Amino acid sequence: MRIFLEVARHGRLTGAARALGLDHSTVSRRLDGLESGLGARLVDRSPSGARLTEAGRALLLHAERIEAETHAADSALGGVDTELTGTVRVATPAAFGTYLVAPRIPLFMARHPRIELELAPETRAVSLSQREADLAVTLKRPPRGRLYARQLAAFTVGFYAAPAYLEQHGVPNSVADLSQHRLISYIDDLIDWPELRYLDEVAPGMQAQFRCTSATVQLAAVQAGGGVGLLHTFAADGDPGLVRVLPDVAVPRAYWLVVHAELRRLPRVRAVAEFLEEAAHAAGYEAARNAK
Repeated sequence: MRIFLEVARHGRLTGAARALGLDHSTVSRRLDGLESGLGARLVDRSPSGARLTEAGRALLLHAERIEAETHAADSALGGVDTELTGTVRVATPAAFGTYLVAPRIPLFMARHPRIELELAPETRAVSLSQREADLAVTLKRPPRGRLYARQLAAFTVGFYAAPAYLEQHGVPNSVADLSQHRLISYIDDLIDWPELRYLDEVAPGMQAQFRCTSATVQLAAVQAGGGVGLLHTFAADGDPGLVRVLPDVAVPRAYWLVVHAELRRLPRVRAVAEFLEEAAHAAGYEAARNAK
């Protein structure tokens, strides 16, 4: 069952073998034995990886519950928590991953050297039940289900431009003035989250001249003088290459931490969740400062 869990988490037999300190053939053989014993195919194997079947996804919930209960029993009996190992995949919005998580990776690695952290910046909703990630940072509370969610921090998005751009094109004094400027925003039909459609919320009907799916690319385009963009204040404030325009216009948002109910008690998942909460404090602090 432990081998099955690692295969499910890595999506490859080779990755599971590496995490368990076994060779590929042993992992394959024991997985075959589990499938034979249960009388069901759990994993579809192909050159591109190992994907859980419907039976595999059903078993995964039970396997994670068994793993969590085992760790809980060990802790209750006074066992030393030595299980801060393994891989944890986190899906986050690009700005959260780039500006709040990535700069703190050295701290996390020093604190938990045996945890392999995978960061997947996304502009789409990921499925925790299908093991696309172990934890997710989202822009809204998920619908009810076998998920645990809590708000991490509030933040704001505001308009910014480069000094050289403003010198050449002038400073907009109202939202209406933005129609005379080059705007930078998202490609609406390539993002799943309506919460990312900031421009529609503050300047409905206006079209951006440059669009992309990455918040970090948008920030770079604004820095380069490409136009006016809606950027995260925790990333843009204090950047000498950016000037806040229309400072009274701000889009409020919040980050949510989401984890499958069966995983939240795993030590390595708890450790990563605590790390994400610490990272989010920076965004929350910035939002509070701007509110003043």
